Amino acid sequence: MQNIPHIPVLYREVIATFENIQEGIIIDCTMGYGGHSSMLLDANPNIKLIAIDQDQTAIDFSRKRLEKYGKRVEIRKGRFSDVIKDVLHEFDAKEIKGLLADIGVSSLQLDQKERGFSYESENLDMRMDKDAPLSASQVVNEYAKAELEKILLEYGELRNYKKIAAEIVNNRPFTSAKELSETLKLHLPKGKKIHPATLLMQAIRIEVNDELGELKSLLKSIESAKLPNAKIAIISFHSLEDRIVKKTFAKWAKSCICPPEAIRCSCGNNHQLGKVITKKPIMVQSDELKENARSRSAKMRVFQMAVEE
Repeated sequence: MQNIPHIPVLYREVIATFENIQEGIIIDCTMGYGGHSSMLLDANPNIKLIAIDQDQTAIDFSRKRLEKYGKRVEIRKGRFSDVIKDVLHEFDAKEIKGLLADIGVSSLQLDQKERGFSYESENLDMRMDKDAPLSASQVVNEYAKAELEKILLEYGELRNYKKIAAEIVNNRPFTSAKELSETLKLHLPKGKKIHPATLLMQAIRIEVNDELGELKSLLKSIESAKLPNAKIAIISFHSLEDRIVKKTFAKWAKSCICPPEAIRCSCGNNHQLGKVITKKPIMVQSDELKENARSRSAKMRVFQMAVEE
């Protein structure tokens, strides 16, 4: 009997978003340990689910967890930005009724200290795919000061990014995330709800896994495929991701794409891909927050693609 590791974030809201889908395919771009996948399969007994993940540990676990669904499940390994292109090419767009992406590191990856995601880890890795070429050790110990400043500012939104980058360069090499966070603790922001090293780790992790590039590529693939009448749900965990999703959904909802300074419309006024379902992001409910403190920053936005005419 498998020990099911955790309840997926916004589980009730995800089920409600994709309810009443009678047939077709739902794509779970970030399968992880199969939480959302299993719930979607249970709630929609006639759908097929294509689950994507780049973490072999998660795939091995979820293959066992989801085997009871038989041929209703197809698991594919790789970055979702790459795999989604194959899936969208393979299947008729009309068959795809929903797409879910839960962006970011999973609780299980955080809890496995050997993966190097936690500030208490004894190594520096942070790769979601263990076979990926770039690790946190390379970013921390080999990046130039200017490169470190860039990722600390853009991905960590750290105010004193220059000082932190200088401290990294002056004290390296680092062999563990724990050593890195301890060395820099005097220069990191002190908050009541999160560990001081959280934003530092976030910045490095995003760089290692190209998380924002992955998200942008996924959204671009969806835009190209159009996916008539499909629901698109994206769960993000920090403002950088949420901002990308919000702006993209707003763009998809526009019919006229003429520049603001245009005197009259010349684009045809027929570019709308669908409508935004969530004017404001869906947040976790209080009872879920009590069960899972890490869910506090989760935000889900949903877009309904238009019916093909």
